[in-house]
Amino acid sequence: MSLANIFRRPHYRSEVTQFIDELKHTRPELDAQQRQGRNLLWDKQIDRDLQAEFRAGRVPQKPYVYQTAPTQD
Repeated sequence: MSLANIFRRPHYRSEVTQFIDELKHTRPELDAQQRQGRNLLWDKQIDRDLQAEFRAGRVPQKPYVYQTAPTQD
């Protein structure tokens, strides 16, 4: 008998798991809505050539950007 089998509870389902299963059962369109939201916000097509142009057009930042006037020594 392995150590993992000692702690195994085959018929246990947490309240959260039960809630999610019930929610998916009562609202089957929820999965499609989640995928649609993910596509809207995260799954974007990246134009690699345009990204390379952006990187090439970067101007180096000065060492201390908040200095507004030259210092007087």
